Amino acid sequence: MVFCLFRSWRWNAMRFLFVFLVILWSQLTLQGVNSHGVQPLSLISVERTVVAIDSNAYLKASPSVLGSNGQNKEWVVLEYHNPKPSSDDWIGVFSPANFSASTCTSENKMESLPLLCTAPIKFQYANYTSSKYVHTGNGSLKLQLIKQRSDFSFALFSGGLSNPKLVAMSHKVAFANPNAPVYPRLAQGKSWNEMAVTWTSGYSIDVAHPFVEWGPKGGKQRQSPAGTLTFTQSTMCGPPARTVGWRDPGFIHTGFMNELWPNLLYTYKIGHRLDNGKIVWSQAYQFRAPPYPGQDSLQRVVIFGDMGKEEADASNVYNDYQPGSLNTTAQLTKDLENIDLVFNIGDLCYANGYISQWDQLTSMIEPIASQVPYMIASGNHERDWPGSGSFYQNMDSGGECGVLAETMFYYPADNRAKVWYSTDYGMFRFCVADTEHDWREGTEQYNFIEHCLASVDRQKQPWLIFLAHRVLGYSSGDFYANDGSFGEPMGRANLQKLWQKYKVDIVISGHVHNYERTCPVYQNICTRKEKSFYKGSLNGTIHVVAGGGGASLAVFSTIQPTWSIFRDYDFGFVKLTAFDHSNLLFEYKKSSDGKVYDSFKISRDYRDILACTVDSCPPTTLAT
Repeated sequence: MVFCLFRSWRWNAMRFLFVFLVILWSQLTLQGVNSHGVQPLSLISVERTVVAIDSNAYLKASPSVLGSNGQNKEWVVLEYHNPKPSSDDWIGVFSPANFSASTCTSENKMESLPLLCTAPIKFQYANYTSSKYVHTGNGSLKLQLIKQRSDFSFALFSGGLSNPKLVAMSHKVAFANPNAPVYPRLAQGKSWNEMAVTWTSGYSIDVAHPFVEWGPKGGKQRQSPAGTLTFTQSTMCGPPARTVGWRDPGFIHTGFMNELWPNLLYTYKIGHRLDNGKIVWSQAYQFRAPPYPGQDSLQRVVIFGDMGKEEADASNVYNDYQPGSLNTTAQLTKDLENIDLVFNIGDLCYANGYISQWDQLTSMIEPIASQVPYMIASGNHERDWPGSGSFYQNMDSGGECGVLAETMFYYPADNRAKVWYSTDYGMFRFCVADTEHDWREGTEQYNFIEHCLASVDRQKQPWLIFLAHRVLGYSSGDFYANDGSFGEPMGRANLQKLWQKYKVDIVISGHVHNYERTCPVYQNICTRKEKSFYKGSLNGTIHVVAGGGGASLAVFSTIQPTWSIFRDYDFGFVKLTAFDHSNLLFEYKKSSDGKVYDSFKISRDYRDILACTVDSCPPTTLAT
């Protein structure tokens, strides 16, 4: 049927889109993402695709049925031939398998329907592992597929990415149970003894009832119901999320496990009870419950931003886009026994409106997020879109305008659309800001930040950490330095007095894709001269940029300010280890080898926190 459709279409009609769509889509690929690399799928000129089926060309995929033993990901081997090969031939992976014009929606208003309405979920060049392809036309390729609630097909194109010509198509490939629950993401709940788990499936509540079965390891298990969310194409704010980047997200479920005992090991699995009584189960997982707030025990937290996603089969790679993300996840997975909590502080996926990429991200982080709480912050590539209420009126979200991040992940915010919240973990208090909403003095978020900082009992939770995506404090990244700002100047002007007043220990940001650490600083002046060991009061706040999670790196300014102690142009993450109420270790580790390249220690007593520093105590009057 698909080929009949192909023959019936007029080839020249496949070259046109409405001028408005072309212009707007072109603007999207040119604006807002250049400083962070280019979304590889945006390079494919979907609207220009034409049919050029060659009867002598072929593309075969094996196996046809995936996940027969319950696997959520599998490798597929492709064998192909093109009698007229060239170096820019490429293979696209499409899901659903039927990518003909029958899948076009009214959002793509065109004079005549084109061959393609959506971008592939991944692509690779035909000569990637077949060096003789250009001479022989024969090639083979291995690609990894993950469970994404639909079938797949493969297509061989000539003409490069800018003028695709469909040469050959494969048969369909599908997972044995594509709708099964996958990719659980743990997160801390609104109370210290509550854990949320979010996952994705192909089951609506009309078809099956989602739930979590959980309990102490080896003990009695109980079942808790889960809520279900999804969103539609019309929910997106603009292209490509509403057009060539759209893909059905399935259903996102969240269940809660509460009244947990501190530090106890729990097991859980997620299930869907079908109308016929049958239950579709995930595999079993486990996690350790959080410590009681103020509890004196070993507590270890990893923080990074701007990781993005990468493909294990090296597809979708262009100009080394996000080359470090696989290394980051590999290092965290390797050392997971020594990690209690993870923060990914914004620019999570860089899907930029290509919805299928969120499944790729949740699959990539599953080994981590299924076992330790995986907390997020909102970044510009999740939220920003003109006229959508974001503080920065750019197009960095690709039309997602926060919907994907707010639905795919749980976080204990009062309002899901406002990604600011506090969360306690033992001796830590984390205040997480949403830099894509207004944080200036007098705003709702500013009031939240002050309450979060002011309400913590520093005798029980001495380690006060402020997290945000954009650098609201200090960074000597070149794009800040070129503006003469060394960070967001409004952020520093509005929030620095709060950090100082409430004696915030460390501010950690992303957005700038590198690593940088400052001295304890206030008003651009170092308040301590030491670099690796701080005893007693810091008298200021240490600022850290940890934006080297995986996305393309950002260069530093040629000028290194006096407050900048250590800078590294590489991929990595930071780790905080609280040994007790008086001793904290900070480490910066590279993603390439997991070794420590920068560190410092803080050692102090409670009376050191009480001591007044510049602008940290209430002003007095003559009467007092």
